[in-house]
Amino acid sequence: MTTAAETRNWLELPLDVTASILSRIGAIEILNSAQNVCSLWRNICKDPLMWRSIDMHNLGDLWDMDYDLAKMCVHAVDRSCGHLLDINVEYFGTDALLLHISERSVHLKRLRIVSCYNISDEGLSEAALKLPFLEELEISYCSISKDALETIGRSCPLLKSFKFNVQGCRRFHLESDDEALAIAQTMPELRHLQLFGNKLTNDGLLAILNGCPHLEYLDLRQCFNVSLGGNLEKRCVERIKNLRRPNDSTLDYEFYTEVHDTGSSDEDYPSGISDIDFMSDDYDDYFEFSGDSDYDFGYDYDGVLFD
Repeated sequence: MTTAAETRNWLELPLDVTASILSRIGAIEILNSAQNVCSLWRNICKDPLMWRSIDMHNLGDLWDMDYDLAKMCVHAVDRSCGHLLDINVEYFGTDALLLHISERSVHLKRLRIVSCYNISDEGLSEAALKLPFLEELEISYCSISKDALETIGRSCPLLKSFKFNVQGCRRFHLESDDEALAIAQTMPELRHLQLFGNKLTNDGLLAILNGCPHLEYLDLRQCFNVSLGGNLEKRCVERIKNLRRPNDSTLDYEFYTEVHDTGSSDEDYPSGISDIDFMSDDYDDYFEFSGDSDYDFGYDYDGVLFD
């Protein structure tokens, strides 16, 4: 039988230990439950330093729950009071949300957006102009073109890591070096580059090798238009410390990796995501918002629930 002495009182933990524990459960859990446990936890959760990193990770499985991820994200960003350095947004990002993040987080170093189909070239470009200290950027399964990549490269001179991932495609053998050329021409400081499923060819790869002289890691998995061999392969092996080839294993890749072999042409889909399920028609209406953190969605994430 457990004695009173053996029972741990979580309120007696040092504040820094409690803060460390809370920071690991993620923004969604903090705003929806942890901050309401007690006044001590609530005060810790209001500390701007708790919000230097915001992880809005989800698997698209929160649609049916009574959460508004856009409002929660805005509230989390506002709580950071300009201290935000790292943010991850998945499935619900919009131009308005991205602009809100960029305007209130000028020192942001790491930005990750995944399956955010409502983020446009224009929205991403406008945000990039306000993020001069950005060092790491991931754009996975979003409809973003070379135009936005060029703006990012010119606006974020400190960028050292870039992941630009789409769904691999074999059937139509579409070739395009537009994105590779945009990277090569505007991101000379890159050390880490992941282009999973890209349509670049050997010419695009050569441009990247010429334009990114500091590159140490290059992931070309499912880039089926690249044919490594001869001098090109030799140059890659000599230059790149960690090279992932087009047909290398994808077991350590976190996303769905089945190659798109059937269906309509990828020309109908700007970023080769034709086999990714798009949201229903009311998706846009549900997640559009003004960018003002005072709009009413039914929940006040300061902890007050109202009808």
